[in-house]
Amino acid sequence: MTATDSVRAAQLHYYGGASRPGVAANDALSDEEFSFIQSRDSFYLSTVSETGWPYIQHRGGPAGFLRVLSPTQLAFADFKGNRQLLSTGNLAVNDRACLFLMDYPQRARLKILGHARVEDAREHLALVDQLAEPETRRLVERIFFIEVESFNWNCSQHITPRYTDAEVEALLEPYRQRIKELQNQLKTRQ
Repeated sequence: MTATDSVRAAQLHYYGGASRPGVAANDALSDEEFSFIQSRDSFYLSTVSETGWPYIQHRGGPAGFLRVLSPTQLAFADFKGNRQLLSTGNLAVNDRACLFLMDYPQRARLKILGHARVEDAREHLALVDQLAEPETRRLVERIFFIEVESFNWNCSQHITPRYTDAEVEALLEPYRQRIKELQNQLKTRQ
C-alpha cells in the first residue's frame, strides 16, 4: 500500500513519525493468499463512481468462487441480480477496485487493491465453465477480472469472531456425540 503525503502527515500528527513513501507495484500473491482467497465464500468489493464517491458491495457464493488465475490476477463470475450494475458502471470509468476478504472465526482479513475490468460472459464461454458450477453457468452475465497491484493483511485486533451455522454445527458435533455416549452409559447403569 502506498503512503501518500496526506497519510504521512496524519502519521506524523498522531504518532510523531511517518512511514517512507512507497510505490504499489504488482505484489504477487503467495500460497498463503491463494489458500485464504479460495476458502472464502464472500468478500466486499469497493469501486469509485465517476462522481468520485466510493461504492461498496458484498459478493457471495460457494467457497472458492473468487478464483486465483495467477499470482497477480483474480476473477469471478457475476450472476444475474438486481440489475443496478453499479460496480460494473463504476469500473467502466475508473478501474480501481478494492477487495476486502474476511475470515471472522480466525480473525483475519486480507485487503487487495487492483485494477478491475468487466467482460460480457457471452464472449468468454470457456472461462464461464471454469469460474462457475454447472448448475449456475446459465446465470452468469459478466466476468470480473482483477489485476492485483498490492495487498495487505490487516490487524486482527478488533475482529469479532463470527460463525456460520455450518461452522457452529461442526463445533458442536463432538459435544453432542459425547452427550449421547454419557446418556447411554447412564442407561446401562440403571
